[in-house]
Amino acid sequence: MKTSTVYNVGLLLDEVALARADATAIAVAGRRDALGKRQYDTITFAKLAEDSTVIAAGLSQMGVVPGTRLALMVRPGIDFVSLVFALFKVGAVSILIDPGMGKKNVLSCLDQVKPEGFVGIPIVHAVRKLCGRRYRDARLNVTVGRKWFWGGATLEELRKTEVGDFQSFAATANDKAAIIFTSGSTGPPKGVEFRHEGFRRQVQFIQERYAIEPGEIDVPGFPLFGLFNSAMGVTSVIPDMDFSRPATVDPRNILEAVGDWEATQSFASPAVWNAVGQFCERENLWMPSLKRVLSAGAPVPPHVLKRMKKAAPNAEMYTPYGATEALPVASISASEVLGETIERSSVGGGTCVGSRFAGIDWQVIAISDEAIENIDQIEPLPRGEIGELIVRGPVITRRYATSDEATRLSKIYDGDAVWHRMGDVGYLDTLDRFWFCGRKSHRLETAEGPMFTIPVESIFNTHEKIFRSALVGLGEPGEQIPVVIVQPWPGMYPDTPQEIDQLIDQLREIGNKNVLTERIEHFLLHPNFPVDVRHNSKIFREKLKVWAEDRLS
Repeated sequence: MKTSTVYNVGLLLDEVALARADATAIAVAGRRDALGKRQYDTITFAKLAEDSTVIAAGLSQMGVVPGTRLALMVRPGIDFVSLVFALFKVGAVSILIDPGMGKKNVLSCLDQVKPEGFVGIPIVHAVRKLCGRRYRDARLNVTVGRKWFWGGATLEELRKTEVGDFQSFAATANDKAAIIFTSGSTGPPKGVEFRHEGFRRQVQFIQERYAIEPGEIDVPGFPLFGLFNSAMGVTSVIPDMDFSRPATVDPRNILEAVGDWEATQSFASPAVWNAVGQFCERENLWMPSLKRVLSAGAPVPPHVLKRMKKAAPNAEMYTPYGATEALPVASISASEVLGETIERSSVGGGTCVGSRFAGIDWQVIAISDEAIENIDQIEPLPRGEIGELIVRGPVITRRYATSDEATRLSKIYDGDAVWHRMGDVGYLDTLDRFWFCGRKSHRLETAEGPMFTIPVESIFNTHEKIFRSALVGLGEPGEQIPVVIVQPWPGMYPDTPQEIDQLIDQLREIGNKNVLTERIEHFLLHPNFPVDVRHNSKIFREKLKVWAEDRLS
Protein backbone atom coordinates (compact mmCIF):
# COMPACT_ATOMS: atom_id res chain seq x y z
CA MET A 1 0.00 0.00 0.00
CA LYS A 2 1.41 3.38 -1.02
CA THR A 3 1.66 5.97 1.77
CA SER A 4 1.45 9.71 1.20
CA THR A 5 4.31 12.04 2.12
CA VAL A 6 4.02 13.75 5.48
CA TYR A 7 4.83 17.45 5.12
CA ASN A 8 4.50 18.56 8.77
CA VAL A 9 7.28 21.12 9.11
CA GLY A 10 7.48 20.47 12.85
CA LEU A 11 8.98 17.05 12.14
CA LEU A 12 12.08 18.65 10.62
CA LEU A 13 13.19 19.35 14.19
CA ASP A 14 12.83 15.66 15.09
CA GLU A 15 14.95 14.70 12.08
CA VAL A 16 17.68 17.14 13.15
CA ALA A 17 17.51 15.84 16.74
CA LEU A 18 18.28 12.30 15.56
CA ALA A 19 21.48 13.49 13.87
CA ARG A 20 22.56 16.20 16.33
CA ALA A 21 20.97 15.13 19.61
CA ASP A 22 23.47 16.64 22.06
CA ALA A 23 24.39 19.76 20.07
CA THR A 24 23.12 23.10 21.34
CA ALA A 25 19.98 24.15 19.49
CA ILE A 26 19.34 27.48 21.19
CA ALA A 27 21.38 29.71 23.49
CA VAL A 28 19.62 32.76 24.93
CA ALA A 29 21.64 35.68 26.30
CA GLY A 30 20.94 35.97 30.03
CA ARG A 31 22.45 37.83 32.95
CA ARG A 32 26.14 38.41 33.60
CA ASP A 33 28.16 36.64 36.27
CA ALA A 34 30.18 38.35 39.03
CA LEU A 35 33.02 38.95 36.57
CA GLY A 36 30.72 40.54 34.00
CA LYS A 37 30.74 37.58 31.59
CA ARG A 38 27.46 36.91 29.80
CA GLN A 39 25.63 33.73 30.80
CA TYR A 40 23.42 31.81 28.37
CA ASP A 41 20.36 29.59 28.85
CA THR A 42 20.72 26.63 26.49
CA ILE A 43 18.85 23.59 25.21
CA THR A 44 20.00 20.73 22.97
CA PHE A 45 18.26 19.62 19.80
CA ALA A 46 17.14 16.39 21.49
CA LYS A 47 15.64 18.25 24.46
CA LEU A 48 14.00 20.83 22.18
CA ALA A 49 12.40 18.13 20.04
CA GLU A 50 11.21 16.26 23.14
CA ASP A 51 9.91 19.43 24.79
CA SER A 52 7.92 20.46 21.70
CA THR A 53 6.36 16.98 21.45
CA VAL A 54 5.34 17.00 25.12
CA ILE A 55 3.78 20.46 24.73
CA ALA A 56 2.00 19.33 21.56
CA ALA A 57 0.55 16.36 23.47
CA GLY A 58 -0.60 18.72 26.21
CA LEU A 59 -2.26 21.01 23.68
CA SER A 60 -3.98 18.00 22.15
CA GLN A 61 -5.35 16.94 25.53
CA MET A 62 -6.62 20.51 26.05
CA GLY A 63 -8.74 20.16 22.93
CA VAL A 64 -6.51 21.66 20.25
CA VAL A 65 -7.13 19.87 16.95
CA PRO A 66 -5.69 20.33 13.45
CA GLY A 67 -6.85 23.69 12.11
CA THR A 68 -7.31 25.36 15.53
CA ARG A 69 -6.22 29.01 15.26
CA LEU A 70 -3.97 30.00 18.18
CA ALA A 71 -2.35 33.42 18.57
CA LEU A 72 1.27 32.98 19.68
CA MET A 73 2.49 36.02 21.60
CA VAL A 74 5.71 35.08 23.37
CA ARG A 75 9.11 36.76 23.54
CA PRO A 76 11.92 35.24 21.41
CA GLY A 77 13.77 32.44 23.17
CA ILE A 78 13.59 28.74 23.96
CA ASP A 79 9.88 28.80 24.86
CA PHE A 80 9.02 30.60 21.60
CA VAL A 81 10.84 28.10 19.37
CA SER A 82 9.54 25.08 21.28
CA LEU A 83 5.97 26.38 21.15
CA VAL A 84 6.09 27.05 17.40
CA PHE A 85 7.22 23.49 16.71
CA ALA A 86 4.63 22.17 19.19
CA LEU A 87 1.88 24.03 17.36
CA PHE A 88 3.10 22.60 14.05
CA LYS A 89 3.12 19.09 15.50
CA VAL A 90 -0.42 19.28 16.90
CA GLY A 91 -1.65 20.75 13.60
CA ALA A 92 -2.71 24.12 15.00
CA VAL A 93 -2.55 27.23 12.83
CA SER A 94 -0.14 29.66 14.51
CA ILE A 95 -1.10 33.32 14.32
CA LEU A 96 2.06 35.44 14.35
CA ILE A 97 1.86 39.23 14.67
CA ASP A 98 4.80 41.60 15.04
CA PRO A 99 4.21 43.60 18.26
CA GLY A 100 6.29 46.39 16.78
CA MET A 101 3.37 47.40 14.53
CA GLY A 102 1.65 48.97 17.56
CA LYS A 103 -1.29 48.12 19.82
CA LYS A 104 -3.98 49.39 17.45
CA ASN A 105 -2.74 47.30 14.52
CA VAL A 106 -2.18 44.22 16.69
CA LEU A 107 -5.76 44.33 17.99
CA SER A 108 -7.04 44.91 14.44
CA CYS A 109 -5.14 41.81 13.22
CA LEU A 110 -6.57 39.71 16.04
CA ASP A 111 -10.08 40.96 15.25
CA GLN A 112 -9.66 39.88 11.62
CA VAL A 113 -8.40 36.38 12.32
CA LYS A 114 -10.56 35.55 15.38
CA PRO A 115 -8.20 33.25 17.33
CA GLU A 116 -9.67 30.29 19.19
CA GLY A 117 -7.05 30.71 21.89
CA PHE A 118 -3.98 32.62 23.01
CA VAL A 119 -0.57 31.21 23.86
CA GLY A 120 1.08 34.20 25.46
CA ILE A 121 2.88 35.91 28.29
CA PRO A 122 0.79 37.20 31.26
CA ILE A 123 0.31 40.75 29.90
CA VAL A 124 -1.30 39.30 26.75
CA HIS A 125 -3.90 37.44 28.81
CA ALA A 126 -4.49 40.46 31.03
CA VAL A 127 -5.27 42.57 27.96
CA ARG A 128 -7.42 39.75 26.56
CA LYS A 129 -9.56 39.71 29.71
CA LEU A 130 -9.78 43.50 29.85
CA CYS A 131 -11.18 43.46 26.30
CA GLY A 132 -14.29 41.78 27.70
CA ARG A 133 -16.28 39.85 25.09
CA ARG A 134 -14.05 40.94 22.22
CA TYR A 135 -12.23 37.58 22.30
CA ARG A 136 -14.99 35.49 23.85
CA ASP A 137 -14.37 32.64 21.38
CA ALA A 138 -10.76 32.29 22.58
CA ARG A 139 -11.22 29.36 24.98
CA LEU A 140 -8.00 27.40 24.45
CA ASN A 141 -5.51 29.54 26.37
CA VAL A 142 -1.99 28.89 27.64
CA THR A 143 -0.06 31.26 29.88
CA VAL A 144 3.72 31.38 29.41
CA GLY A 145 4.66 32.52 32.90
CA ARG A 146 2.53 33.13 36.01
CA LYS A 147 -1.26 32.88 35.65
CA TRP A 148 -3.34 35.46 37.52
CA PHE A 149 -7.09 36.13 37.17
CA TRP A 150 -7.78 34.19 33.98
CA GLY A 151 -8.32 30.55 33.16
CA GLY A 152 -6.54 28.04 30.98
CA ALA A 153 -3.35 26.05 31.40
CA THR A 154 0.21 27.22 31.95
CA LEU A 155 3.15 26.18 29.80
CA GLU A 156 4.74 24.46 32.80
CA GLU A 157 1.57 22.40 33.27
CA LEU A 158 1.69 21.32 29.63
CA ARG A 159 5.31 20.27 30.12
CA LYS A 160 4.12 17.67 32.65
CA THR A 161 1.94 15.93 30.08
CA GLU A 162 2.34 12.20 29.48
CA VAL A 163 2.87 11.87 25.74
CA GLY A 164 1.19 8.45 25.64
CA ASP A 165 -0.08 7.60 22.16
CA PHE A 166 0.08 11.18 20.82
CA GLN A 167 1.10 11.34 17.18
CA SER A 168 2.09 14.46 15.32
CA PHE A 169 -0.42 15.68 12.75
CA ALA A 170 0.12 13.97 9.39
CA ALA A 171 0.00 17.21 7.41
CA THR A 172 -0.38 17.19 3.64
CA ALA A 173 1.32 19.75 1.42
CA ASN A 174 -1.68 22.09 1.45
CA ASP A 175 -2.59 21.95 5.13
CA LYS A 176 -2.47 25.34 6.85
CA ALA A 177 0.48 25.89 9.20
CA ALA A 178 0.36 29.57 10.12
CA ILE A 179 -1.09 33.00 9.51
CA ILE A 180 1.63 35.65 9.52
CA PHE A 181 0.70 39.31 9.23
CA THR A 182 2.47 41.76 6.95
CA SER A 183 4.13 44.71 8.67
CA GLY A 184 1.58 47.27 7.53
CA SER A 185 4.32 49.59 6.30
CA THR A 186 2.69 49.85 2.84
CA GLY A 187 -0.98 49.49 3.80
CA PRO A 188 -3.14 47.80 6.44
CA PRO A 189 -1.56 44.59 7.82
CA LYS A 190 -2.86 41.48 6.05
CA GLY A 191 -2.86 37.91 7.33
CA VAL A 192 -0.90 35.68 4.96
CA GLU A 193 -1.82 31.99 4.99
CA PHE A 194 1.17 29.63 5.06
CA ARG A 195 1.08 25.93 4.22
CA HIS A 196 3.32 23.20 5.64
CA GLU A 197 4.96 22.54 2.25
CA GLY A 198 5.70 26.26 1.85
CA PHE A 199 7.64 26.35 5.13
CA ARG A 200 9.57 23.20 4.24
CA ARG A 201 10.55 24.61 0.87
CA GLN A 202 11.63 27.91 2.46
CA VAL A 203 14.06 25.96 4.63
CA GLN A 204 15.30 24.05 1.58
CA PHE A 205 15.70 27.18 -0.57
CA ILE A 206 17.67 29.08 2.08
CA GLN A 207 19.88 26.14 3.02
CA GLU A 208 20.79 25.32 -0.59
CA ARG A 209 21.31 28.88 -1.87
CA TYR A 210 23.65 29.89 0.95
CA ALA A 211 25.27 26.46 1.51
CA ILE A 212 24.31 26.49 5.19
CA GLU A 213 25.61 23.37 6.94
CA PRO A 214 24.31 21.60 10.08
CA GLY A 215 26.58 22.52 12.97
CA GLU A 216 26.90 26.18 12.04
CA ILE A 217 26.14 28.88 14.62
CA ASP A 218 23.89 31.83 13.85
CA VAL A 219 23.10 35.02 15.77
CA PRO A 220 19.59 35.84 14.48
CA GLY A 221 18.37 39.42 14.85
CA PHE A 222 14.98 38.33 13.54
CA PRO A 223 13.04 35.73 15.63
CA LEU A 224 11.54 33.74 12.75
CA PHE A 225 14.99 33.01 11.35
CA GLY A 226 15.69 31.13 14.58
CA LEU A 227 12.98 28.68 13.49
CA PHE A 228 14.73 28.07 10.16
CA ASN A 229 17.96 27.45 12.09
CA SER A 230 16.38 24.76 14.27
CA ALA A 231 15.03 23.04 11.16
CA MET A 232 18.50 23.16 9.52
CA GLY A 233 20.53 21.88 12.47
CA VAL A 234 22.04 25.32 13.07
CA THR A 235 22.58 26.67 16.60
CA SER A 236 20.68 29.91 17.32
CA VAL A 237 22.32 32.34 19.74
CA ILE A 238 19.58 34.80 20.69
CA PRO A 239 21.20 38.18 21.48
CA ASP A 240 20.09 40.72 24.08
CA MET A 241 17.94 43.12 22.02
CA ASP A 242 14.38 44.37 21.50
CA PHE A 243 13.35 42.46 18.39
CA SER A 244 10.34 44.71 17.82
CA ARG A 245 12.65 47.75 17.60
CA PRO A 246 15.87 46.58 15.92
CA ALA A 247 17.17 50.11 15.34
CA THR A 248 17.61 50.50 19.12
CA VAL A 249 20.04 47.55 19.34
CA ASP A 250 23.22 47.94 21.37
CA PRO A 251 25.88 46.82 18.86
CA ARG A 252 28.04 45.48 21.71
CA ASN A 253 25.43 42.79 22.39
CA ILE A 254 25.64 41.53 18.79
CA LEU A 255 29.45 41.47 18.82
CA GLU A 256 29.40 39.76 22.20
CA ALA A 257 27.10 36.94 21.02
CA VAL A 258 29.13 36.44 17.84
CA GLY A 259 32.40 36.38 19.78
CA ASP A 260 31.25 34.21 22.69
CA TRP A 261 30.05 31.47 20.34
CA GLU A 262 32.36 32.07 17.36
CA ALA A 263 29.25 32.37 15.20
CA THR A 264 29.59 31.60 11.52
CA GLN A 265 26.48 33.50 10.44
CA SER A 266 24.23 36.34 11.49
CA PHE A 267 20.90 37.51 10.09
CA ALA A 268 19.42 40.92 10.92
CA SER A 269 17.61 43.90 9.43
CA PRO A 270 19.53 46.76 7.76
CA ALA A 271 18.85 48.89 10.87
CA VAL A 272 20.86 46.45 13.01
CA TRP A 273 23.77 46.28 10.56
CA ASN A 274 23.76 50.06 10.21
CA ALA A 275 24.30 50.37 13.97
CA VAL A 276 26.81 47.50 14.15
CA GLY A 277 28.79 48.69 11.12
CA GLN A 278 29.14 52.23 12.45
CA PHE A 279 30.13 50.93 15.91
CA CYS A 280 32.80 48.61 14.49
CA GLU A 281 34.20 51.42 12.33
CA ARG A 282 34.29 53.83 15.26
CA GLU A 283 35.82 51.35 17.73
CA ASN A 284 38.05 49.54 15.20
CA LEU A 285 36.42 46.17 15.93
CA TRP A 286 35.51 43.24 13.70
CA MET A 287 33.89 39.79 13.73
CA PRO A 288 36.38 37.39 12.13
CA SER A 289 34.41 34.17 12.81
CA LEU A 290 31.51 35.19 10.55
CA LYS A 291 31.54 33.72 7.07
CA ARG A 292 28.01 34.77 6.10
CA VAL A 293 25.97 37.89 6.93
CA LEU A 294 22.34 38.16 5.83
CA SER A 295 20.06 41.18 5.81
CA ALA A 296 16.47 41.49 4.66
CA GLY A 297 13.21 43.28 5.30
CA ALA A 298 14.15 46.53 3.59
CA PRO A 299 16.70 47.79 1.04
CA VAL A 300 20.26 47.72 2.39
CA PRO A 301 22.04 51.05 1.65
CA PRO A 302 25.53 50.85 0.09
CA HIS A 303 27.11 52.55 3.13
CA VAL A 304 25.87 49.65 5.29
CA LEU A 305 27.29 47.07 2.86
CA LYS A 306 30.67 48.83 2.82
CA ARG A 307 30.96 49.04 6.60
CA MET A 308 29.86 45.44 7.12
CA LYS A 309 32.44 44.17 4.61
CA LYS A 310 35.06 45.70 6.92
CA ALA A 311 33.35 44.61 10.16
CA ALA A 312 33.12 40.99 8.98
CA PRO A 313 36.26 40.66 6.82
CA ASN A 314 35.95 36.89 6.29
CA ALA A 315 32.25 36.96 5.41
CA GLU A 316 30.16 37.55 2.34
CA MET A 317 27.04 39.62 2.92
CA TYR A 318 23.81 38.70 1.15
CA THR A 319 20.53 40.55 0.86
CA PRO A 320 17.61 38.19 0.15
CA TYR A 321 14.63 39.80 -1.58
CA GLY A 322 11.01 38.89 -1.11
CA ALA A 323 7.89 39.68 0.91
CA THR A 324 5.85 38.03 3.63
CA GLU A 325 3.73 36.53 0.85
CA ALA A 326 6.71 35.34 -1.20
CA LEU A 327 10.02 34.57 0.47
CA PRO A 328 12.70 34.04 -0.66
CA VAL A 329 12.51 35.25 -4.26
CA ALA A 330 16.00 36.52 -5.13
CA SER A 331 19.37 37.35 -3.62
CA ILE A 332 22.48 39.39 -4.32
CA SER A 333 25.86 39.61 -2.58
CA ALA A 334 27.51 42.76 -1.29
CA SER A 335 30.48 42.02 -3.55
CA GLU A 336 28.22 42.09 -6.62
CA VAL A 337 26.58 45.34 -5.50
CA LEU A 338 29.78 47.17 -4.57
CA GLY A 339 31.75 45.76 -7.48
CA GLU A 340 29.19 46.33 -10.21
CA THR A 341 25.55 47.33 -9.71
CA ILE A 342 26.13 50.34 -7.44
CA GLU A 343 27.32 52.38 -10.44
CA ARG A 344 24.06 51.95 -12.34
CA SER A 345 22.07 52.59 -9.14
CA SER A 346 23.82 55.92 -8.51
CA VAL A 347 22.68 57.29 -11.89
CA GLY A 348 19.06 56.16 -11.58
CA GLY A 349 19.14 52.50 -12.61
CA GLY A 350 17.26 51.28 -9.54
CA THR A 351 18.49 48.79 -6.94
CA CYS A 352 19.53 45.36 -8.21
CA VAL A 353 18.10 42.64 -5.93
CA GLY A 354 19.96 39.91 -7.80
CA SER A 355 19.05 36.62 -9.39
CA ARG A 356 16.08 34.45 -8.53
CA PHE A 357 16.24 31.34 -6.36
CA ALA A 358 16.11 28.00 -8.15
CA GLY A 359 12.44 27.01 -8.27
CA ILE A 360 11.19 30.59 -8.66
CA ASP A 361 9.73 31.93 -11.92
CA TRP A 362 9.27 35.65 -12.49
CA GLN A 363 7.97 38.07 -15.09
CA VAL A 364 7.68 41.83 -15.41
CA ILE A 365 4.27 42.86 -16.74
CA ALA A 366 2.50 46.11 -17.62
CA ILE A 367 1.54 48.04 -14.47
CA SER A 368 -2.11 47.82 -13.48
CA ASP A 369 -4.00 48.76 -10.33
CA GLU A 370 -6.86 46.43 -11.29
CA ALA A 371 -7.27 42.74 -10.49
CA ILE A 372 -5.80 40.27 -13.00
CA GLU A 373 -7.69 37.01 -12.64
CA ASN A 374 -5.91 34.79 -15.16
CA ILE A 375 -2.37 34.59 -16.55
CA ASP A 376 -3.78 35.00 -20.08
CA GLN A 377 -4.74 38.59 -19.17
CA ILE A 378 -1.19 39.82 -18.43
CA GLU A 379 0.91 41.96 -20.78
CA PRO A 380 4.57 40.81 -20.48
CA LEU A 381 7.17 43.54 -20.97
CA PRO A 382 10.57 43.23 -22.67
CA ARG A 383 13.78 43.29 -20.65
CA GLY A 384 14.82 46.75 -19.54
CA GLU A 385 11.27 48.14 -19.43
CA ILE A 386 9.82 49.06 -16.03
CA GLY A 387 6.67 47.23 -15.00
CA GLU A 388 5.35 45.29 -12.02
CA LEU A 389 6.93 42.02 -10.89
CA ILE A 390 4.99 38.78 -10.56
CA VAL A 391 6.47 35.57 -9.11
CA ARG A 392 5.57 31.88 -8.99
CA GLY A 393 7.01 28.92 -7.06
CA PRO A 394 6.58 26.54 -4.12
CA VAL A 395 7.32 29.23 -1.49
CA ILE A 396 4.68 31.61 -2.88
CA THR A 397 1.59 31.82 -0.67
CA ARG A 398 -1.76 31.30 -2.35
CA ARG A 399 -4.15 33.52 -0.40
CA TYR A 400 -4.73 35.96 2.43
CA ALA A 401 -6.58 34.45 5.36
CA THR A 402 -8.20 37.75 6.26
CA SER A 403 -9.21 39.39 2.96
CA ASP A 404 -10.71 37.88 -0.17
CA GLU A 405 -10.38 41.27 -1.85
CA ALA A 406 -6.63 41.41 -1.13
CA THR A 407 -6.33 37.89 -2.57
CA ARG A 408 -8.23 38.96 -5.69
CA LEU A 409 -5.96 41.98 -6.23
CA SER A 410 -2.68 40.15 -5.50
CA LYS A 411 -3.01 36.73 -7.10
CA ILE A 412 -3.07 35.62 -10.73
CA TYR A 413 -4.22 32.06 -11.47
CA ASP A 414 -2.30 29.87 -13.92
CA GLY A 415 -3.90 26.42 -13.95
CA ASP A 416 -3.12 24.88 -10.56
CA ALA A 417 -0.37 27.43 -9.91
CA VAL A 418 -0.68 30.94 -8.51
CA TRP A 419 1.42 33.99 -9.39
CA HIS A 420 1.85 36.65 -6.70
CA ARG A 421 1.92 40.32 -7.62
CA MET A 422 4.78 41.68 -5.50
CA GLY A 423 3.53 45.25 -5.56
CA ASP A 424 7.03 46.27 -6.65
CA VAL A 425 8.00 47.92 -9.93
CA GLY A 426 11.25 47.46 -11.80
CA TYR A 427 12.79 45.66 -14.76
CA LEU A 428 14.77 42.55 -15.68
CA ASP A 429 18.24 42.97 -17.19
CA THR A 430 20.01 40.77 -19.75
CA LEU A 431 21.32 38.55 -16.92
CA ASP A 432 17.74 37.96 -15.67
CA ARG A 433 18.36 40.05 -12.54
CA PHE A 434 15.56 42.23 -11.17
CA TRP A 435 16.19 45.93 -10.63
CA PHE A 436 13.83 47.31 -7.98
CA CYS A 437 12.47 50.78 -8.76
CA GLY A 438 10.02 51.21 -5.88
CA ARG A 439 6.56 50.25 -4.72
CA LYS A 440 3.81 50.35 -7.33
CA SER A 441 1.63 52.41 -4.97
CA HIS A 442 4.41 55.02 -4.60
CA ARG A 443 4.83 55.79 -8.31
CA LEU A 444 4.01 59.28 -9.56
CA GLU A 445 1.75 59.97 -12.54
CA THR A 446 2.92 63.30 -13.94
CA ALA A 447 1.82 65.10 -17.09
CA GLU A 448 5.07 63.92 -18.72
CA GLY A 449 4.62 60.30 -17.66
CA PRO A 450 5.36 58.04 -14.69
CA MET A 451 8.19 58.61 -12.19
CA PHE A 452 9.50 55.92 -9.86
CA THR A 453 10.86 56.51 -6.38
CA ILE A 454 14.06 54.46 -6.04
CA PRO A 455 15.86 55.60 -9.24
CA VAL A 456 15.19 59.27 -8.42
CA GLU A 457 16.08 58.98 -4.74
CA SER A 458 19.31 57.11 -5.47
CA ILE A 459 20.54 60.03 -7.55
CA PHE A 460 20.15 62.52 -4.71
CA ASN A 461 21.47 60.08 -2.12
CA THR A 462 24.89 60.44 -3.77
CA HIS A 463 25.26 63.85 -2.08
CA GLU A 464 27.67 63.42 0.83
CA LYS A 465 25.36 65.18 3.29
CA ILE A 466 22.19 63.23 2.43
CA PHE A 467 21.28 60.19 4.51
CA ARG A 468 18.09 59.36 2.61
CA SER A 469 15.53 61.00 0.33
CA ALA A 470 11.91 60.52 -0.70
CA LEU A 471 10.10 61.35 -3.93
CA VAL A 472 6.43 62.28 -3.49
CA GLY A 473 3.82 63.64 -5.88
CA LEU A 474 1.48 66.53 -5.14
CA GLY A 475 -1.83 66.87 -6.96
CA GLU A 476 -4.05 64.47 -8.85
CA PRO A 477 -2.68 61.43 -10.73
CA GLY A 478 -1.84 62.45 -14.28
CA GLU A 479 -0.97 65.97 -13.15
CA GLN A 480 1.26 65.26 -10.14
CA ILE A 481 4.12 67.62 -9.33
CA PRO A 482 7.30 65.82 -8.17
CA VAL A 483 8.81 66.92 -4.85
CA VAL A 484 12.05 65.55 -3.40
CA ILE A 485 12.38 65.56 0.39
CA VAL A 486 15.82 64.90 1.87
CA GLN A 487 17.03 63.96 5.34
CA PRO A 488 20.65 64.96 6.00
CA TRP A 489 23.00 62.76 7.98
CA PRO A 490 23.03 63.37 11.76
CA GLY A 491 25.12 66.45 12.49
CA MET A 492 24.92 67.69 8.89
CA TYR A 493 21.58 69.52 8.94
CA PRO A 494 22.14 73.13 7.77
CA ASP A 495 22.19 75.70 10.57
CA THR A 496 21.05 78.79 8.68
CA PRO A 497 18.60 79.67 5.87
CA GLN A 498 21.59 80.48 3.69
CA GLU A 499 23.04 76.99 4.25
CA ILE A 500 19.65 75.44 3.48
CA ASP A 501 19.49 77.36 0.19
CA GLN A 502 23.04 76.30 -0.64
CA LEU A 503 22.24 72.61 -0.06
CA ILE A 504 19.08 72.83 -2.16
CA ASP A 505 21.04 74.51 -4.98
CA GLN A 506 23.52 71.62 -4.88
CA LEU A 507 20.69 69.09 -5.06
CA ARG A 508 19.11 70.94 -7.96
CA GLU A 509 22.47 70.91 -9.75
CA ILE A 510 22.69 67.12 -9.27
CA GLY A 511 19.14 66.74 -10.59
CA ASN A 512 19.79 68.83 -13.68
CA LYS A 513 22.51 66.41 -14.82
CA ASN A 514 20.12 63.43 -15.19
CA VAL A 515 17.17 63.07 -17.54
CA LEU A 516 15.16 61.35 -14.77
CA THR A 517 15.42 64.31 -12.42
CA GLU A 518 15.92 67.42 -14.54
CA ARG A 519 12.22 68.38 -14.29
CA ILE A 520 12.18 68.42 -10.46
CA GLU A 521 11.86 71.95 -9.12
CA HIS A 522 10.76 71.46 -5.52
CA PHE A 523 13.12 70.34 -2.72
CA LEU A 524 12.42 70.20 1.02
CA LEU A 525 14.55 69.27 4.04
CA HIS A 526 13.18 67.08 6.81
CA PRO A 527 15.02 66.38 10.09
CA ASN A 528 13.84 62.79 10.60
CA PHE A 529 11.71 60.77 8.17
CA PRO A 530 8.72 58.80 9.50
CA VAL A 531 9.71 55.15 9.04
CA ASP A 532 8.47 51.72 10.05
CA VAL A 533 9.29 50.53 13.55
CA ARG A 534 10.32 47.04 12.47
CA HIS A 535 13.15 47.95 10.11
CA ASN A 536 13.56 51.69 10.69
CA SER A 537 14.09 52.09 6.95
CA LYS A 538 10.77 51.75 5.07
CA ILE A 539 9.85 55.38 4.49
CA PHE A 540 6.23 56.40 5.07
CA ARG A 541 5.98 58.46 1.90
CA GLU A 542 2.24 58.98 2.43
CA LYS A 543 2.96 60.94 5.64
CA LEU A 544 5.74 62.90 3.95
CA LYS A 545 3.35 63.76 1.11
CA VAL A 546 0.89 65.34 3.55
CA TRP A 547 3.76 67.18 5.23
CA ALA A 548 5.03 68.47 1.87
CA GLU A 549 1.55 69.63 0.82
CA ASP A 550 1.35 71.69 4.00
CA ARG A 551 4.81 73.20 3.48
CA LEU A 552 4.26 74.12 -0.16
CA SER A 553 0.64 75.27 0.07
